[in-house]
Amino acid sequence: MFPRLRALPLLALLASTACNETPTIDPKDRAEGLYIKGSAEYLQGNFEAALLSFNEVKLILPDDPRLPAARGEVYLSMSRLDDALKEFETAAKMDPKRSTNWSRLGFIHAQLGRVDEAQSALRRALALYPHDFNALEQLGDLDVKRNQPDDAVRHFRLASESAPDAEKSPLLMRAVEVLSKQGRHEDVLALTQKAADQGVRSAELLTALGDELVRAAHLPEAVEVYREAASKSPRDPTLWELVGEIQARLGKSADALASYRESLRVKDRAVVHVALARLHLAREDRKAAEDELKLALDTVSGSDVRELMELANLLSTLGRKADALRILSSLSAEPDHAKDVELQLTTARLAKDVKDVATQKAACARVTTAGDGGVTKCP
Repeated sequence: MFPRLRALPLLALLASTACNETPTIDPKDRAEGLYIKGSAEYLQGNFEAALLSFNEVKLILPDDPRLPAARGEVYLSMSRLDDALKEFETAAKMDPKRSTNWSRLGFIHAQLGRVDEAQSALRRALALYPHDFNALEQLGDLDVKRNQPDDAVRHFRLASESAPDAEKSPLLMRAVEVLSKQGRHEDVLALTQKAADQGVRSAELLTALGDELVRAAHLPEAVEVYREAASKSPRDPTLWELVGEIQARLGKSADALASYRESLRVKDRAVVHVALARLHLAREDRKAAEDELKLALDTVSGSDVRELMELANLLSTLGRKADALRILSSLSAEPDHAKDVELQLTTARLAKDVKDVATQKAACARVTTAGDGGVTKCP
């Protein structure tokens, strides 16, 4: 009986000891947990914490091939380019077949102004993965810096073709920007039309297409494109304004009125009320035009030059030339507009009409100061 009684406390002691022991964790499992933790911290923007976690992984598994690239991404997000460069150089040595490592190296070299090194790394990335849209975009950026527009357009277009849907339009707009700066409007039209036909129909791209259709005098087609762009950009009042302007030019006054009203639904702006007033005048409805003029005066911002010019012109048309001159004389006297010859000439002509000699002379003096070799004659 005794030995049996004595065994009971011994078993209890052993059980107690087993419960208090810390479970043994495999080092690889701990490293994996720290790597996941570091990745989560990086995605949350906790960059310093992410580095600490990755550093702990390195203490456990110093040869983990994922670490250099992971640390490099963190350094890139912190704008520590030199540190990022070292990490991705190591990553490329450890895993030379991973295209992203070369793509990141190309990006960093480009940011550091090392164009040749950047192009070499980016081409190596594309040799491994031809659809790396980030690498293609970077090559496009370098082409722009080297004044190689055709190559830039090609790379931005290829980048768009390989990019996720959300990135396609911004990349194509980079190509549009390059072509537009060169005045290559036919190429812009071809590029944007093809992209739209292939399903890239963002508000930005459709607006660019609409602009080129207007320039090419394809007005009915431009109306449809702008209308779609307006539907995709419900907070932009200018797109409905453009639709109304074209419809007015096409003689579709009722449609133009409706489109201008849509623009006002987005934002109440004086320039649209002016456009409505002109439509009413064309329809010989002076009362409606004067009502729109009142609304324009109530909503004028005072900072938009085009808006003020349009308003002054409408005031003059409706016989309120003195009021129009007050707007133009104030606008033309501002230092930022002193060299706007067209504005100064418009002001001078109106001042002459109302016999305001002082304002006329001041505007003409600014025309002379702006200087065009005496070609422009002030009234």
